Amino acid sequence: MNVALTDNRKARVPYDDLREWIAEADKLGELVRANGYSWQEDIGMAAELLQHDANAPVALFDDIPGYPKGFRVLTNFFGAKRQNMTLGFPPGLNKVELSESFLADFQKISDKPLPYEVVKTGPIMENVIEGDAVDVTRFPTPVWHDRDEGRRYIGTGSFNVTRDPDEKWVNAGTYRVMIHDAKRLGFYISPGKHGRIHRDKYQALNQPMPVCIVTGADPLTFLMACTEVPYGICEYEIAGAYRGRPQKVVLGKHTGLPFPANAEIVIEGFVQPGNTLPEGPFGEWTGYYGSKMRSEPVLDIKAIYHRNDPIMLGCPPQRPPEEQARYRAVMRSALLKQELKKTGLPDVVATWCHEAGGSRQLTAVSIKQRYPGHARQAGHLAAMCRSAAYAGKYVVVVDDDIDVSNLEELMWAVCSRSDPATSIDFIRNAWSTPLDPSIPPDRKAQGDFTNSRAIIDACRPYYWKDQYPIVNMPLPETARRTKEMFSWMLDGAGRAKTKGR
Repeated sequence: MNVALTDNRKARVPYDDLREWIAEADKLGELVRANGYSWQEDIGMAAELLQHDANAPVALFDDIPGYPKGFRVLTNFFGAKRQNMTLGFPPGLNKVELSESFLADFQKISDKPLPYEVVKTGPIMENVIEGDAVDVTRFPTPVWHDRDEGRRYIGTGSFNVTRDPDEKWVNAGTYRVMIHDAKRLGFYISPGKHGRIHRDKYQALNQPMPVCIVTGADPLTFLMACTEVPYGICEYEIAGAYRGRPQKVVLGKHTGLPFPANAEIVIEGFVQPGNTLPEGPFGEWTGYYGSKMRSEPVLDIKAIYHRNDPIMLGCPPQRPPEEQARYRAVMRSALLKQELKKTGLPDVVATWCHEAGGSRQLTAVSIKQRYPGHARQAGHLAAMCRSAAYAGKYVVVVDDDIDVSNLEELMWAVCSRSDPATSIDFIRNAWSTPLDPSIPPDRKAQGDFTNSRAIIDACRPYYWKDQYPIVNMPLPETARRTKEMFSWMLDGAGRAKTKGR
């Protein structure tokens, strides 16, 4: 399945901050406003409902009991037509076309980052809170899941800004952030992530790590912070290059770290070496509670910056498929295709990191087979490319007649073109995460967070692929005529209709 790109597929991002994005979503008719719902339970319940429906609207909560009017929470931003708008493309593209279009633009700018622009001030500086006045509970942070035991996570639709103490490059990465009390936050970062590498370096140097946590950035910058941008490159510079204009940032008074001048809320502070507190429990993207509670670093807050009437972006992970899986699938699938092509692997037709696996645990690659072993090569490379390596489990390689984004087609290929005894390879001791529920507790206790990978060759066997039974599907011309003649039967299902020649 190959997607032809045209000039009108070039991204045109119509917004620069979260408020402009909300206005665009409203124009699409996909914004609902909800007033009077509680942070203790109601907003988390709504997020669970909305995120499991790809066509559900984005919800903006206001008049949250116990908080000033205007202190708002936005959730379920990536769905329906607004997911295309978020990445700067027209609503008519399906999800694979959106991913391919994003890739076409990303390829042009990934090697040409646009430096961010430091400015003296911006809307984020409308309110500056320091010293004894610091109180992070001033924001209506929801309890997102039933079994979070009342823990409030202000960092779900957020990213952490850190600087490498040796190499001095700035990273923006998405990691969960829990409120301990008015002046302290806890955050978890999986081993191997760029922010974790920074954290481990500060720990080894016995130095405090400066951190800024940005919640309520514009959705494009947030998505870039969720993306496997190469080591040493700042996500602000990729977002700016993609948008075609530099990201404007303010430097934090206490840390000197850059944060978006038009963000909604920024929390600035330091992590002292060895300063930890129990963090969790929190329902995660795997659909499980990876651990009940463990000690994680504590951020001592030095300052809070926020706009008037601030909006918190909430993207709590749920059991997949859900919102995080949707936006990660679009972007990670594009990056995987780019990485595979950079390895020199020929004839990669399409890739998809499936929502059912949280866009990490089930990866599909379609190829046009050129030589014996081509399918196995594609599978092993895909399993170890950075965008698919973390926490992966299954890689399925199929022929180019399969729509890799269609889970039913993919599983049909597995069932009809693979042989369990001969079509599956395994990789052991691969990069995973403590959040993986299938890793036994005793191994986690020893710090062993590795898992295995299955590479499933679901292509027609190369040596006799031309003799493989013919697929029971209409010829392309017949399928086209069928759609033209009879699609009216599917319109408004359940209604009595009559039509003829």
